[in-house]
Amino acid sequence: MKDCNKSKLLKEGLLGASVAGVTALAAYLYLIRPWHLTWGATPEETTGDLPGDELVPNPKAVATHAITIDAPVMYVWSWLVQMGQDKGGFYSYTWLENIVGCHMRNAERIVPEFQRLHEGDTVRLHPKAPPLPVKICEPFKAIVMGSNTQNPGTWGFYLKEIDENTTRLIVRGRGDWLEPSWLNWLMNYVVFEPTHFIMERKMLLGIKERAERASYEIQAEAA
Repeated sequence: MKDCNKSKLLKEGLLGASVAGVTALAAYLYLIRPWHLTWGATPEETTGDLPGDELVPNPKAVATHAITIDAPVMYVWSWLVQMGQDKGGFYSYTWLENIVGCHMRNAERIVPEFQRLHEGDTVRLHPKAPPLPVKICEPFKAIVMGSNTQNPGTWGFYLKEIDENTTRLIVRGRGDWLEPSWLNWLMNYVVFEPTHFIMERKMLLGIKERAERASYEIQAEAA
């Protein structure tokens, strides 16, 4: 009788855990994921075409994030153009990046020698990983980087002038994978996407803080 009770309790526990797991996954896929894939972006920004979209014409995943920065476009561009592990960093959670050996240092100032970027250049994420190729570089408008793996992908940064002292920064990632499988689905949707969102959100906030501070300091000096 005791063995039967234990077996029943075990089955009930497994059933309860399964239900909880399915419920959590459903909540993530239908509530949390749509929110973080479009964080900060308007419906028009989310659905509108951007340079570089054509490089991944049939993505399995698309994320469009955006933020308003109280600084001129040229100031925001200066922080974007110096991104890179071996340059100005990515203005995100440095301690998390360095846990996986990035040896990242986020710049707190504009570095003149890092202000040159052209199509065909590369942007490094990790000292031991292949860098991202720069596919599009339109000064003060757009930087689009390609994938460093066999899977098609782009990571684009776009600037839109609201007025002479306000800039809209939009970031879009588009990705595909060549071998459909449950493992690829799980790794991309449940692991990579939320992790990337956490880091990218911090990056956008980091760029905003740096650009607005620089703009304020320049205006204060001119006053």
